[in-house]
Amino acid sequence: MQLATLEQAQELGLLPEEFEKIKEILGRTPNFNELSVYSVMWSEHCSYKNSITWLKTLPREGSKLLTKAGEENAGLVDIGDGLACCFKIESHNHPSAIEPYQGAATGVGGINRDVFSMGARPIAQLNSLRFGNINTERTQWLLKGVVKGIGDYGNAFGIPTVGGEVYFDDCYETNILVNAMSVGLVEAGKTVSASAEGPGNPVYIFGSATGKDGIHGAAFASKDIGEDAANDLPSVQVGDPFWEKLILEATMELIDTGAVVGIQDMGAAGITCSTSEMSAKSGTGMDVWLDKVPLRQSDMKPWEILLSESQERMLVVVKKGLEAEAEAVFRKWEITFAQIGVVTDTGRVRYFMNGHLEGDIPAESLVLGGGAPVYKREWETPGYFRHIEAFHQNQIDIPQNLKEVALFLAAEPNIASKRWIYRQYDSMVGTVMQSTNRPSDAAVVKIKGTEKSLALTVDCNSRYIYADPDKGTQIAVSEAARNIVCSGGEPTAITNCLNFGNPYNKEVYFQFKHAIDGMGKACRKFDTPVTGGNVSFYNQSSDGTAVYPTPTIGMVGVIERQEYITTLDFKAPGHPIVLLGHQHEDIGSSQYLAKYHKVAYSPCPEFNLDHEFALQQALKQMIRSAQVQSCHDISEGGLFISLMESAKAGNIGFRIHSNPVIRKDAWLFGESQSRAIMTVSGEEDLAMIEQIAEMHGVPCTVIGRTIPGHLLVDDEDWGTVKDFATAYDQAIEKLLERR
Repeated sequence: MQLATLEQAQELGLLPEEFEKIKEILGRTPNFNELSVYSVMWSEHCSYKNSITWLKTLPREGSKLLTKAGEENAGLVDIGDGLACCFKIESHNHPSAIEPYQGAATGVGGINRDVFSMGARPIAQLNSLRFGNINTERTQWLLKGVVKGIGDYGNAFGIPTVGGEVYFDDCYETNILVNAMSVGLVEAGKTVSASAEGPGNPVYIFGSATGKDGIHGAAFASKDIGEDAANDLPSVQVGDPFWEKLILEATMELIDTGAVVGIQDMGAAGITCSTSEMSAKSGTGMDVWLDKVPLRQSDMKPWEILLSESQERMLVVVKKGLEAEAEAVFRKWEITFAQIGVVTDTGRVRYFMNGHLEGDIPAESLVLGGGAPVYKREWETPGYFRHIEAFHQNQIDIPQNLKEVALFLAAEPNIASKRWIYRQYDSMVGTVMQSTNRPSDAAVVKIKGTEKSLALTVDCNSRYIYADPDKGTQIAVSEAARNIVCSGGEPTAITNCLNFGNPYNKEVYFQFKHAIDGMGKACRKFDTPVTGGNVSFYNQSSDGTAVYPTPTIGMVGVIERQEYITTLDFKAPGHPIVLLGHQHEDIGSSQYLAKYHKVAYSPCPEFNLDHEFALQQALKQMIRSAQVQSCHDISEGGLFISLMESAKAGNIGFRIHSNPVIRKDAWLFGESQSRAIMTVSGEEDLAMIEQIAEMHGVPCTVIGRTIPGHLLVDDEDWGTVKDFATAYDQAIEKLLERR
């Protein structure tokens, strides 16, 4: 085959020095097939070449971790009772920005395969979505396509979507973010590794046939989106949830036969990735016969077969002599399969087509931590920080009509109910959800056959991180943990999806580096190690507009006993309302300031990691010691919105009195952190709550009581619960109905 050129390397996204490094590794100039393989495996999406230096600083070990971060397809933690929880979050941003339905659908499919390829059965899904201005035609098209793609795939696959978050900000107008999380259960000790041990063992592909969809998808995800993005449509994969369901059941049964040595799904970079990563992990190699791969199109070239990202495909190494057992499972489920190779002891992946050697590469040179390049980019303090430093909240006048502000915030798309979205998801399939009538801060999923439940959440307020990457990411981890604690759980571990702009942009790299620093601080504080995840750079338009830094945190917690489950809804009139945590006169980076006053630059909200830790320790003890009726953290929209959400859930109102030493808009709508509201049934429980709060050094103030049907602030009647519920529940539907 003709030798590759530097020009071809650059067209495929490789740097000149990387082309030279490839030549050095091979001891010769690569051919085009080999160059194509390196172009995807050394892309940012696969190699993490601009991020791995900092990722290694994150806490990646813990007493409940069963695998270290990056060792397997997904994270794995011990949850007791002989069970392990397997979970991971990943992005499908670029494909979703071009073809929202398939982009989002295949993101859901891919993350579920990561989980069940380890032998865990998926039981729940979550997602974190970011869009531009909800009033624009493009954003509404993208929103409807993404939501339908997630809903159609998840519903057909039969795994409930139990939680998530959705934000709308102008910075996501071109580069939307679609992050999908999957959570599964497996008996401890029965997981399967993505390894390729045992020279002579046969290598099978099974699932869908291979086509030209998704070719260079990994490379596509490793560049900015430009005006000609529609030309990258072939880089968007096409999914089929019914095939995925068959593959899930076949995989589970295949593992039970004992015939499996190792298994891995084919995600980014397809056959190239799975063959090289499995080989490198085991220190072995593979000979792969590309002409044996089942194809949907007859004219595919070797590099197209290698790079295809056609969905619903798996690679499995089978124990030699047990081929018949494996093939019987494939036939039972009527799944396309073929033996396409054999494990070798060469340490190389060799690709053949009709007997001709088309590529010969050291497996180790392709993978993360092996021969792939590693960079530490330069960073500099963002110029926009000067605008943040210039902000003083005394420049903002307190509005005359705060009830009007409250109604505005209740209908603000970043705060308002996302029911238009979640109604398209099946949250009850498999009957794992604890309840949808009484919501909690985290999704609560029953573990059948035990007293335990999982508490699951995804969290990230990117506006905070834009203002202060270190502190803002500490808040993202803390809010995830706080949501789990408020629901009655104990935080266990996190997975992350790190969405940033172009890493060659020094300001973007500053955001990334300092976000990782903040994440590490918070994870160490809460003993929630990082199990793995995904880095998504290049969420930046060709005109230089980058998204807010968005390190999405997916967190898993365990609720040990059913009676610990705590919901956010007020239960009855007459209950004291307790405000827990330090109060600050702070409106920085709040939705109130950004959306009502339209202030783009302001500081991150007040936050102290020690105060947050103390609050969470107190909350856990309170929930286990007293008759806590409701608990809800304070986040977007501040104290008033949290109270309103607790009120509307049960149509029970409140009477509250503001703090006279804090400006009233900050007290009601400010978003200073490490706070929660709690209701208890009577004075005896209130005394216990106050005692526990004092023990942990957490301020505890009774600010009012629950009452029937109305919202009273400083004895002013702000209307009925139903008035606010209508504004909150119908806001997004009304915006979408205008078109």
